[in-house]
Order: sequence, then C-alpha cells, then structure tokens
Amino acid sequence: MINPGMMISDRYEIIDRVGSGGMADVYKAKCHRLNRYVAIKVLKQEYSSDAKFVAKFRGEAQSVAGLSHPNIVNVYDVGEDNGLYYIVMELVEGITLKKFIEKKGRLDVKEAVGIGIQIAQGMEAAHNNHIIHRDIKPQNIIISKEGKVKVTDFGIAKAATSNTITSNAMGSVHYISPEQARGGYSDEKSDIYSLGVTLYEMLSGKVPFEGESTVTVALAHIQDEAVPLEELDPTIPLSLSKIVQKCMQKKPDMRYMSSAALISDLKRSLSEPDGDYVNIVDDEDDFSPTIKFSSDDVNNIKDAAKGRYTPEEQQEDQQDEEQSDDAIDPKLEKILKVCSIVVAAVIIIVIFLIIGKVCGWWGKSIKEDNNVTSVATEVPVEETPDVTETPKAGMVDVPDIKNRTLEEAQEMLGEKKLKWRLLPVESDETPNTVLEQDPEAGSSVEEYSRVTIKYSKGSSGVTIPDLVKYTKDDAIRKLESLGLSVSSTVAQYSDTVDEGLVCGTDPVVGSSVKSGSSVKLIVSKGPESDNVIMPNIVGIKEAVALDRLTARGLTGNTTNVSYIYSDKYAKGLVVGQAIEAGTKIPVGTVVDYTVSMGPKKANPTPTPKPTPEPTYSYEGSVTVSGNPFDYEEDEPEVIKLVLEQDGKSKTVYKGTLSYDDFPKKFSIKGWSENNGTVTLYKGDVATGNSYNVEFKKVRQ
Repeated sequence: MINPGMMISDRYEIIDRVGSGGMADVYKAKCHRLNRYVAIKVLKQEYSSDAKFVAKFRGEAQSVAGLSHPNIVNVYDVGEDNGLYYIVMELVEGITLKKFIEKKGRLDVKEAVGIGIQIAQGMEAAHNNHIIHRDIKPQNIIISKEGKVKVTDFGIAKAATSNTITSNAMGSVHYISPEQARGGYSDEKSDIYSLGVTLYEMLSGKVPFEGESTVTVALAHIQDEAVPLEELDPTIPLSLSKIVQKCMQKKPDMRYMSSAALISDLKRSLSEPDGDYVNIVDDEDDFSPTIKFSSDDVNNIKDAAKGRYTPEEQQEDQQDEEQSDDAIDPKLEKILKVCSIVVAAVIIIVIFLIIGKVCGWWGKSIKEDNNVTSVATEVPVEETPDVTETPKAGMVDVPDIKNRTLEEAQEMLGEKKLKWRLLPVESDETPNTVLEQDPEAGSSVEEYSRVTIKYSKGSSGVTIPDLVKYTKDDAIRKLESLGLSVSSTVAQYSDTVDEGLVCGTDPVVGSSVKSGSSVKLIVSKGPESDNVIMPNIVGIKEAVALDRLTARGLTGNTTNVSYIYSDKYAKGLVVGQAIEAGTKIPVGTVVDYTVSMGPKKANPTPTPKPTPEPTYSYEGSVTVSGNPFDYEEDEPEVIKLVLEQDGKSKTVYKGTLSYDDFPKKFSIKGWSENNGTVTLYKGDVATGNSYNVEFKKVRQ
C-alpha cells in the first residue's frame, strides 16, 4: 500500500495520489535528489507478477524516454523497488483539453487551431522517432497554466517498425481510427485520424460519433461519415472543415501523409480561411459496395472493445485529469488568445514576403519551367489571365439553377459535368426548391467542380439520403430506419455504378418528404453497351489511378509510362492522361498516362551507383565501480553481467574475476538505441547492483 510520506528507491517521497487507471496509479512526489516535484506512475500490485503487464509497463517508458520536445510530457526515470514498478514523469500543473472543452462548450477557431498545431508538433517529434501514440484524445492532452500544450500517456505506444497488430489496442473508442477499430495495422496516420476527431470536438463541442455501446461507436468509425463542420456551424472556415475531413478519411492513404503536412495546412488556415488548398482525393470513383461484416468480424470488434475497456480504465485514468482545476484559469485563456494572435500575425507576414518574392516585388521572380514536355491531356498550371474573355480549355459556365426543383438542378449541373453538394435549409418556400447556389450563375469553373446547392426542405420532413452504390437490401434498411418505405424497384443502365447496386432514387437525393412516404429505388443494370466513362486520374498516386482504371474495366499502360518534371504535382502523382475524363470508351481500353518526377533541380547531380546497405550495431559500456568481493583474499569467482533492454534479456559478460580486477569497464552490445539496465551477478546470485546503460548506433 502506497501512502503519503512513503519513500520509493530512497529518492521519491509520495505526496498524494492524483490519478488512477486500469494498470497504474499516479502520485505527486518529491525527488529529494534534485529537489523538484514529479509525477510517478506505479504499476498496480495485482499486475506486478504478470510478465505481460510488466513488459507493457516498461515498454511505455522505453518508447518515450528518448523523446524530448516542449509539446510532450518528459519521462525522467524508470525503476523497480521491492516489487513496485514505476515511471517518473514531468509534473504538469494545468487542465486537460477534455475539461477545457467541457467548460467552454466549443473553442474559438484560432484557439482550436493553435492547440491543434501544438499537438501535431508533439506527434511529429514522436513519429520522427518511429513512435506511434495510438491514443490521441483530449483526455491525454494537458494545457499548462502557462498556455503550453503537452501530449501525455504513451502507455500503448509502439515502435513504428515493430509491425504490431493492434487488436489489443486500448485507445478510447470515440477517437479510435477505423483500422484500429477493425484490429488492423496502425501507423502514424492512425494518430492523425485521432487528432482529426479531437479537432472536430474542439470546434463543434461534441465528438463526431455517439452510440449506446463501444461496439456501436467503433462500427460508426468504420462505416459512417461525420457531418461536415461547416454544416454544423457556418462560421467555421471551409478550409478548416476540409482539413478535419481529410484527417478523418476512412482510408489511411487518403489522410495527411505526415504531421508536418497537417501542421502546414493548419497554419495556412489562419491566413487563408477561405482558401481552396486542401487536397482530398475524390473517392467517388471507388466502386466498392457497402462493406458487410460477418458475425465473426463483429465479435472481433466486440472482443477488442472489451479488452480496450476494463472497468478501471473507464475511470479518468490520467495524471492530467486529476490535476485539472475546477474552473478555467482566466490567465490561461488570455495567454492562449494572445499566442494565437501572435502566430497568425507571423504567418501572415511570412506569406506576404513569399508572395512578394514570387511576384518580383523584391527584384526577383520565379522563372517559368520550360522543361515540361507535352502530353495528350494538358497539365493544369497557373496562367496569367488573357485580355479576352474566352474560357480556358476544360472550363464551363455554371448554369442558373435558382428556383429550380432539386431534380432539375442536378440534371442541369450533370449536363455541364459539374458535381454538387446539398445543404437543406428550413424555409416556407416549396420543398426541394433551390434557394441559393455557390458559385453564382455564369461563373466560369473547371469541369467536375462542386456547386453548393441550398434548397428548401420545408418546415419539417425527412431528407432522402444518398444511397448510390448501396446494395438493394442495405438501401431498404436505411430508408426504413428513417421512417420511409420502398414503393417499387426499377432497373436502369448506368456507366458509373456496378450492376445490382443502387444508382438513384425517386425522389432524388436531398429531397424533403413526409415521414411514411414511399421511395422508388433505381438499381443499376450496368453499362448500356460495352463502353464505360473514362475517370479522372490526374493529381492522384499512380497506384490509386491504376485501381480506378481497373474498377472501370480499363487498363493502365504501365509498360509505356511517360515521366516529366512538374512544379505543381509531387513526385509519383499522375499529371496527364491520354483520354479526357468523362469520355465514353470501350471496356478493355489501354490508357496512356504521365507521372510527375517532382520539381526539376537547378543542378542535378549524377545518380550515384547503388552501394550495399550498411549494417549497424548498438554499443554501450558500463563501469562497475563497486567491488562485488568483500575482501582481497576472497577466492576468484565467476562474474556475470545480464542486460535487460526492450523487454528482452541476455548475458553480455561471463568470466572469472578477482578482487583486484575492480573497478572494471565492460563493453556491451544491445538490440537498439534505447537505454538498458545491466545487473551484476556473483556466481548465480544477484549482488543487488544495477547500472543504466546508454547505447549508440555504430555503423559497421
């Protein structure tokens, strides 16, 4: 039993308990050696004899001990004292982000972005060290009284190179990524998803998915789409809403590739809140039908949820939760707002300087890239507007759809090769009548651009959901859950939806109808002929482009790919296609395409010849200063050193030594750069002497 006043390892005096979780208790303590207050996490007694729990507990310390970053809670020490396994951490006085949100309801946009950037910076430092947190949530984020944001609790973190499957992950279900919910492989992009959910909660005041059980919420993360933030609150900038949407993509490859990329867009959102710079890969051409889960799949998710939440873990289990104040410190709020304003001002100045350099205000301008060879489909580039009003190639005029019915508006936009986004508005106007459009009629936009349609849904009613690519049975269940019924089913040819899947409804998607109304389902018969519509593959990864072509029954000409330099598209992205998107072509057509090699370097250096992969070892040393022999006349005896590192152990030295051989330095090789512990044995009996060993990576 640990009580106030108790000393651990003759160094840490327990002051008070500040938190309790499923595996460990957290105490405020005083380090008498360095005369400072710390937080000490002690493994519960019932788990101390369990090798798995001990290994997990040690893994927590080893995964984060090497991290040193202002946005990560520091780990100072790890040890064991009479069967008590403990970790010593930085004591942060402040409030958790969860309680901060609960107190304020929702955060100011600049305040939320500032906090999000600091969280992402902490994640970036961890990811650069191959550490995945896997439990990013507001409860694990502390805002100190000085306004500094810190990420804590790497209790379930794993090395990114360990290929650990996360079926036993213990992350909170409201913030868990789809791949974690399925018990699949998790990587850095799993943390980005969880940060996206955290941003969503900061900006809206609620989590995107709620449910009666952990299984329900986990399935929602896998199957459902969150309501866009701009629909919940029109004051939230569209760019920020799209940033959160990109973080929360179901497929990891569609999210931000790194925390650095996310930080860049978050900073940009402060100076360009209405900018259209967030690139979300359009997944509408992915014709995968609704995923069905077998009973085994659902049971796996239930088992994962059970393992994820022990009764103790459902308590607020972190030091930061217990340290939080009952009310928000006004000084803290003021500091956060001032910091947000300063960050925004600095970003605006930097962008102004960059724009000035590009435009030649400072005497230089960016030279045009004349090295791009021509391809069948032109690569979009920045152009100076001509004097004439002639529209650019691939541009269309937005039709006037105001006061049209929703069905008429969608048909008119489809004829112009435009997409649309529906925003229902309560109004006294006739239901399903278009009230506003953005962009306005007559605007010149690129083909396949999205037009926002604000339409009347009347004073009340049920909105017809988008059921395209649903199976017939799934569509019927969805409509019945909304209080609607299916009157009939008709078959219709479709070039974009696979045979047997829903390709439309009558009334059309977005229409407002009375509860109990009947809906006609339109089911695809597949393409009317052997022709299919060529999809757009420009601006996406080559592998994704090939998948899109295959889904349409087309083939990418991988044996004759053209490669060009491009300042607009990153290396590996498709920059041109030989057949224009939207063209009807025969099934089986082989499509030529062009791939970006990235920007051309000013002075390209010759490609070096490949060299053999270097090999490395991890070397350290320890000096045994304390003599294991009691007297000089003692007989020589076998001395053994045992290394414990990364949850593994091995004998690193064994030999016969005498009293005069000490003090003695031993060279040791480990498994990694993580610190290890060496225990000294005399014969087969431990002497009680243990030494901390630091390892360095040495090229062979």
